[in-house]
Amino acid sequence: MQAIRMPGWMNGITGGKPQSLAAPILIIMLLAMMILPLPAFILDLFFSFNIAISVIVLLTSLYTVKPLDFMAFPIVLLLTTMLRLALNVASTRIVLTEGHTGPDAAGKVVEAFGHFLIGGNYTVGIVVFVILTIINFVVVTKGAGRIAEVGARFALDAMPGKQMAIDADLNAGLIGEADAKQRRAEVSMEAEFYGAMDGASKYVRGDAVAGILVTVINVVGGLLVGVIAHDMAFGDAAKTYTLLAIGDGLVAQIPSLIISLAAGAVVSRVASEKDIGSQLIGQLFAKPQVMYITAAIIGGLGLIPGMPNLVFLLLAAALGGTGYMLAKKETEAGETGTAGGPSGSGSGAGPAAGGPAAGGQGGAAAENEEATWNDVMAVDTLGLEVGYRLIPLVDKAQSGELLKRIKGIRKKFAQEVGFLAPPVHIRDNLELKPSAYRITLKGVEVGTGEAFNGQFLAINPGMASGTLPGLATTDPAFGLPAVWIDASLRDQAQGLGYTVVDAGTVVATHLNHLITSHASELLGRGEVQALLDHLGKEAPKLVEDLVPKTISLSALQKVLQNMLAEGVHIRDMRTIIEALAEHTAHTQDPNELTALVRIALGRAIVQQLFPGNGELSVMTLDNRLERLLMQALAQGGADGAGIEPGLADTIAQQAANAAMQQEALGVTPVLLVPGPLRPLLSRFLRRALPQLKVLSHAEIPESKTIRVTALVGNT
Repeated sequence: MQAIRMPGWMNGITGGKPQSLAAPILIIMLLAMMILPLPAFILDLFFSFNIAISVIVLLTSLYTVKPLDFMAFPIVLLLTTMLRLALNVASTRIVLTEGHTGPDAAGKVVEAFGHFLIGGNYTVGIVVFVILTIINFVVVTKGAGRIAEVGARFALDAMPGKQMAIDADLNAGLIGEADAKQRRAEVSMEAEFYGAMDGASKYVRGDAVAGILVTVINVVGGLLVGVIAHDMAFGDAAKTYTLLAIGDGLVAQIPSLIISLAAGAVVSRVASEKDIGSQLIGQLFAKPQVMYITAAIIGGLGLIPGMPNLVFLLLAAALGGTGYMLAKKETEAGETGTAGGPSGSGSGAGPAAGGPAAGGQGGAAAENEEATWNDVMAVDTLGLEVGYRLIPLVDKAQSGELLKRIKGIRKKFAQEVGFLAPPVHIRDNLELKPSAYRITLKGVEVGTGEAFNGQFLAINPGMASGTLPGLATTDPAFGLPAVWIDASLRDQAQGLGYTVVDAGTVVATHLNHLITSHASELLGRGEVQALLDHLGKEAPKLVEDLVPKTISLSALQKVLQNMLAEGVHIRDMRTIIEALAEHTAHTQDPNELTALVRIALGRAIVQQLFPGNGELSVMTLDNRLERLLMQALAQGGADGAGIEPGLADTIAQQAANAAMQQEALGVTPVLLVPGPLRPLLSRFLRRALPQLKVLSHAEIPESKTIRVTALVGNT
């Protein structure tokens, strides 16, 4: 059987995709219905299709998880509205021209709606039509339009905050460039979707008004045509044409109401991973207490004389039975969780996971065993301990997102800093608060915080324009003011200018910040040897001539640690090795070698601090202070022991004030000093001002222009 091939000219029109012709064909059909007279059978077919397409749109909206999954909805609203209006025009033509022949003049569908649904009584039909129109126009359409308008405003206001959150995740290594690009596109599409929905809701509103006007015109026009053109009695003409007009109006108004419900469902839903039906069942009928109380109220109504006792009592029994089943299910789930116990609660080990040792024979056996070297446990270089409520974030069985993010952190750290950080060992710790976590470095706590799973942390970057209800706290990584909020307030917080992140991102960002700030302590001899082995694959001779012939592995480690302690990346190991190979014949002092390597990496260091800037805005020392420090260096040695305490306090205070001024201007705080003073001031200011970087004149490339923005020690 051969495949059917489309002609070449058709492929050119459709781009090889026949479904792309659907929209043009539909537009042509709509124009044809408005211009050309249609037989009654064709009208029946189109009326039935109109009802079917409205049901399809409603069901699609109910099963949609995210609004962006149904991005075609605004154009669907336009096309379905035009379809109904085109059918109104076509049916009006045939009603006015053939209505005198009988109630089936406009087709069987219109006749069925005129007789079966309203019993052939045009008074009932008018009342039903007016009620449906009021429901559609006043309730559903107006509410959906208002929600779409507010949603569009919040989506546009939230765009900057969402973009900042994406940039923060990208900088923290939680996502890659491709993921960031996709998320930025989703943010843009979301704003466009809500903006389109705001305009498209006007289609539905206008359709409701048009339905009323078309029906009135059909009634009046039918009376005039029947009485004047066909000599019908006024009563007969009123009954015939009113039934046809009302049937025509109902057959268009019911699909219009269904489409309005679909529009309301799409714009009213809150972001969730479940469709609307699952949310209704899972949230409305989830609490047994609610079922019990409702059953008691309905049962009480059923006991009142004169009430439909049987109906109320049956409903009360059904609600009570539902509550009993829900309570039974919760009890079974609780027993299952207790049976699983701490041993199934994560990746922990030892007392934190399994509790104290069991008594009886097991305890006696443990006491009789001799201690061995197996009892000596190695200390984890990097550790993350979590409370039991954070276990889902780190449990593989529950698809813990934090595990993937930690992998991304280590990968980004390796790409930017220049070596692979040790693995992060994760365990649960029942001694912590349920939502607390602790980060350890070589067994010592270096960071702690709380993260509430299921909630979001709204961080105020300094530009937020309002307050939010929730638990006030500070961002554990950078100390910014923040609030833990419910998921329902996420869009509102982004609209106010907050950076909103989930619990897993909070922990991952804190961990990434600590790994970066303690990079020098993470670089052990094993990591240095792995670096040399990796470089040796590309330049084996360069590595062989340096280590251990001219410099020991420990001295190389010290040089690299000095650079990492000052925030200098060591990705360019080739330049570092070449600089060491050039100068190790003259000195073996790690501090002097560090200064020489920094000069060789000057261009990379400046690029890291001032990306893309040709002009460097820096702070410098006052001439008198510079001379005092040079004298103190000459008297006290490289450790600066000759600096008087009062002078040291003055330098620290003035440097802090100057750094704050630089940051307020949006400039990286950098202090430019003579080469001999750089190591002294860097060590002295590092503890009090970790954000301040100290450079020497020799590290600045000749192609850069220096602009002095502040003087330290000029008062």
